[in-house]
Formats: sequence, structure tokens, C-alpha cells
Amino acid sequence: MSNSAAEVRSSNRGLHEHSEVARRKKEVRNNLLLCTPALIVLILAAAGPLLIVLIYTFLKAGPYGGVIWEWSWDGWFQVFLKKDIFDDTVSIADAHISIFWRSVKLSVQSTLTALILGFPTAYFIATRSPNTRNLWLFLITIPFWTNLLIRTFAIMQVIRDQGIINTLLINFGFIETPIEMLYTEFSIMLGMAYVYLPLMVLPLYASIEKLDFRLIEAAYDLYATRIFVLWRIIIPLVKPGIIAGSILVFIPSLGAYVTPRVLGGGKNLMLGNLIELQFGQGRNWPLGAALSITLLVIVMVSLLVYVQNLQRKSD
Repeated sequence: MSNSAAEVRSSNRGLHEHSEVARRKKEVRNNLLLCTPALIVLILAAAGPLLIVLIYTFLKAGPYGGVIWEWSWDGWFQVFLKKDIFDDTVSIADAHISIFWRSVKLSVQSTLTALILGFPTAYFIATRSPNTRNLWLFLITIPFWTNLLIRTFAIMQVIRDQGIINTLLINFGFIETPIEMLYTEFSIMLGMAYVYLPLMVLPLYASIEKLDFRLIEAAYDLYATRIFVLWRIIIPLVKPGIIAGSILVFIPSLGAYVTPRVLGGGKNLMLGNLIELQFGQGRNWPLGAALSITLLVIVMVSLLVYVQNLQRKSD
């Protein structure tokens, strides 16, 4: 009888496991069916256009724009190299290299500036009373209500020769002639940091709000300095917000078009401007497509390196 009871229990256990597996398979199948519309939209709206752009990189440029459906490596060749029109000698495309470097440099500087400005702002909001936090968050999100071009022109009125900063400095006697800030790399960096600052503040606020401030009080009770508390307690605990905010600022900064075009005055091109130039006046679609894919690769590699370094430091 004992053997029979054991066999029955084993059989029941097997039936239960089988039914559990079947239930999980059905749940996965239902989830896939629910995700199918979103996957179709992603394929048609994201993967499809990217595939077309990738195909264009291997075609010949048309004489008046567009492409000629003939296989060619000229698009990729012209990304970093150039050929002399007289003797066909090959050399480095200095202009493209300079634009690549400027884009990465200004994007990193904009991200750091937004982090320096956004961290104390997010900490200030997170430490306010619950009744006033919503008001401060509301004020932070107000810039998103206006067009990007309008926000860019707003910062232009602050840093131009007759703008607010130069006018105040001249009136207080600190300078005699206006400081040239507009149409420089500094103006582009400042403009991008200003435009994307809310994207840094909101993730930081979400992380700081969850911070257990009893840890900070305990550190102060143990005579820890403010710098020690910030560097060893607060920053490690809010690191996910720092990573998220940095990514949200760095990616759009790297491919920015409007802000460099307006604040750079056409003298300090970035990758977005170079790509638009090739699809527009340059009429070299394969090169523009190759630059677009290169920009995508730079973003992916930068994100992987950035995240891995932060994870390695946290470990």
C-alpha cells in the first residue's frame, strides 16, 4: 500500500509539473500575441527605415540626389577618407574627423554640465516637503511645453553680444567690450546642456527620492564630512539615476541638429548637421547614410563602454 501511495503522489506531482509547464507556455504565447502589434510597429517604423539606410550605404550616389542601384563602397570610403579630384591620391578626411571629435567632445561636456547643474537641483526638489515637490517638478517640465527651436533662441538672447550676461557685466563695470560667446563651441555646449537639463533632473530626482536619508544622518553622527557623505554614500546610491540621466542627455546631444545650427552659426558643424548637409546640398545620399550608421554605432559603443565602466567601479 505504501508503494502504491508513493506512486500516486509521484504521478500527481508529475501531472502538476506538466500542467504548470503548459500554463507557462500558454502565458508566454499570450504575452507574445499581445506584444505583436507593438513589435510590428517597431519593425516598420524603426528597423525598416534603418535597413533602408543601411542598404543606401552600399549604393552609388545619384547626380542630383537619390541613389543609383549599383553596388559601391564609396559611401563608407568617404566617411574617413577622401580622394583628390586631380591625381586620385587618398588621404584622411580631416573635416569629417574634426566634426566627429567635436560632436563627441561637446556631447560629453554637455552631459557633464547637465549633471553638475542637475544633481543639486534634483537633490533640492527631493528634500522638499511632499506638498511642494510637485510644484518644483512642474516648473522643471515647463521647458518641454515649448518648441526646441524657441528654447534655443531663448538661450541665444542670454549669451549674444547684447544679451543679458554681457549687458549686466558691462553695466557693473566688469568688462568694457562684450564677451564673444555666441557662434562658438561654448555656446553649443551651453545650449545643449540647457535644452536637455530636464532629462537629467528627472531621473536623478527619481533616484534621490528613494534614498534612505537615515544613512546620511548616521554618517553625520559618525563625524563624516559633507564631501565624504556625498562621494561615498549619496552618489553610489543614486548611481542608476546618474546613468539614466547621462544616457538621456548624451544620446540626443551627439545627434543634435537644431542647437548647433542656430548657436554655432554654421561654423561649428556637428554630426547631425553633416548628415543633413549630405542629404541636402551635398546630394550624396550614400555618404549621408554611412554617416548615420556610423553615428548609431558610436552611440551604441559609447553606451556600452559607459555602462560597463560604471558597473565595474560599483563592483
